[in-house]
Amino acid sequence: LLSKIFCLTQHDTSFTFNPLTKNSPNQTQSLSPSITTPTPNTNRHTMTPRRHLRLLGLTKPTRSTTSVPTMRRHYATKYTAKITSTSPTGLSVSAEVTPPLPLPTDIRGYALPRRDLICKATQILLRQSPSATSSEPFSDLSDYLSSLSLHLTSSEASEILKSLNCPDLAIRFFRFCPSLSPNFHHDPFTCNRLLLILSKSTSPARFDLARSILRDMDRSNIRGNISTVNILIGLFGDTEDLQTCIGLVKKWCLNMNCYTYKCLLQAFLRSHDSTKAFDTYLEMRRRGYKLDIFGYNMLLDALAKDEKVEHAYKVFDDMKKKHCEPDEFTYTIMIRMSGKLGKGDESLGLFQEMITKGCSPNMIVYNTMIQALARSKMVEKAIIVFSKMVENNCRPNEFTYSVILNLLVAEGQLGRFDKVVEMSKKYMTKSIYAYLVRTLSKLGHAGEAHRLFCNMWSFHDRGDRDAYMSMLESLCSAGKTAEAIDMLSNIHEKGVTTDTMMYNTVLSALGKLKQVSHLSELYEKMKLDGPEPDIFTYNILISSYGRAGKVDEAVTIFEQLENSDCKPDIISYNSLINCLGKNGDVDEAHMRFKEMQEKGFSPDVVTYSTLIECFGKTDRVEMACRLFEDMLAQGCYPNIVTYNILLDCLERCGRTAEAVDLYAKLKQQGLTPDSITYAVLERLQSGSHRRVRVRRQSPITGWVVSPLR
Repeated sequence: LLSKIFCLTQHDTSFTFNPLTKNSPNQTQSLSPSITTPTPNTNRHTMTPRRHLRLLGLTKPTRSTTSVPTMRRHYATKYTAKITSTSPTGLSVSAEVTPPLPLPTDIRGYALPRRDLICKATQILLRQSPSATSSEPFSDLSDYLSSLSLHLTSSEASEILKSLNCPDLAIRFFRFCPSLSPNFHHDPFTCNRLLLILSKSTSPARFDLARSILRDMDRSNIRGNISTVNILIGLFGDTEDLQTCIGLVKKWCLNMNCYTYKCLLQAFLRSHDSTKAFDTYLEMRRRGYKLDIFGYNMLLDALAKDEKVEHAYKVFDDMKKKHCEPDEFTYTIMIRMSGKLGKGDESLGLFQEMITKGCSPNMIVYNTMIQALARSKMVEKAIIVFSKMVENNCRPNEFTYSVILNLLVAEGQLGRFDKVVEMSKKYMTKSIYAYLVRTLSKLGHAGEAHRLFCNMWSFHDRGDRDAYMSMLESLCSAGKTAEAIDMLSNIHEKGVTTDTMMYNTVLSALGKLKQVSHLSELYEKMKLDGPEPDIFTYNILISSYGRAGKVDEAVTIFEQLENSDCKPDIISYNSLINCLGKNGDVDEAHMRFKEMQEKGFSPDVVTYSTLIECFGKTDRVEMACRLFEDMLAQGCYPNIVTYNILLDCLERCGRTAEAVDLYAKLKQQGLTPDSITYAVLERLQSGSHRRVRVRRQSPITGWVVSPLR
């Protein structure tokens, strides 16, 4: 009855009745419809009470001989219901019911999303709503929608997904939506929104989730659109999934557009499949589509790297014919490709074409051009291009100088490098000088490095620490210790403070050359003027004095180390044990070995190998074997050098059986014998047990030891 009243009572007519209540004898027992006469309106027809009752189905229609005016409903008519209940005391309560307005639609007839509902639902899912009390946000969302008798539309679900950047939460919401209403169905737009979220994710599971969404779409008979395919192409990277995307185009009866081809082309390039990328490009051409400058450059770069020269030139020619002018990056790709093929003249032609078309070469273009000429060994043209680079105020970097430097060294024209430095003097920074000095030193041109360093010394008021460090290393490597000491003394004039690393570099060089007097003087100067020696300084001094046979000086340095802020480490003990053992004081070396164990240091393979060799030299084979067994017991695995030392010791003493057993252990440990091992085995087979051996350098410590032929 109420629904009929709701549907049939006009906006300008108030319909009042007293409901029949069986349990209330004070109320009337019959319906008493009454009509409230509206404001007169000549445009509307008067409706009688009987007609109201007949329309409500409460009276039978009667045949009338008089004509009744026909009621005409206008399109703008709105209906409401006003229900009044009157009590026996005469009090009445009225309620006016207005039907809900239909959802607003756009010009295509699709329902517009309700923004307030979207914001509230998003807040509940993201836990930003203060009214969200449940631990499960989807329960809160379901309760909220049920309390207002609201149902989500697919467009509203898509808008909510737009705010959910978390893939897991988006997937759960996507699968939760159909449970809200039996009439809810996902459409391609909600699926696209979810796939777009997955494409931006870095989760390893994003590919499997995307495949599961496709399966859900298939089960629900949802046909995706071309945007679905585009998103999937961007998401998947391997060839198998790309073929699946192409299959969806046929399955859903779609037509690939220009953007789809671009996505597919980039996907093939990301999977390093330039062949399929080129085939895709040809298909685009057949359909009349063309790439933009970015797509052309990506395709050209991939083809050039794969050395598909003919394809690259075809794309380059098409690019110019399709009114897509090449830019600096395009020419850089083509110049680099031609340079790798050794076609320096062709690269130079492309470079000149680029300048003719008004492109301004940058540092990358110049470097690529110079490198292409260097590959073709065109020294003169490379220097000309470099001069043009400087004239056009394009700053060279370290790579530029290194290409020219390597070219001049390879062609035996290093003397021309002074001209290169001179023409770019305004760009020669201290870091560039440092790089060139270091490069020349590594290439074995210490003289040129020193001359360039002197040029920097006179040109710059303040020096560069890296440049000075490079020069020190160069001088020390070349054995020019006097120049290194002189430079170390004068370095403060250029505002560079000497540090421990600089002193350690020079001290190490002096020690290797056994220049003990200069070593002692520099160490005293270091203690007097600074900087403070560190653990590396002390270790270098101990090794250097030991190498020169200065055992007392080495012990003194070790004692100074113990009394300093630095404390001995395992390298300090190894150096001292090596010094004592190689200079005949094996018992003192063994005592230091025990001392380092008492102080908590675990001997390493160098420690054991050194002591085993020292005992072997003094024919104390039993002690050497005992140390070897102790080494294994302590979990310190011997290397091939250790085995060679002990094998030589056993062979010299004629203990052939033990030597053979030791060789079996070597093989069992998985070590590979070297030339020294086979030399010892050869002597074992020949029965030659000579006491005299040619002395050579130990591969462990660098010391000259007894040994193996």
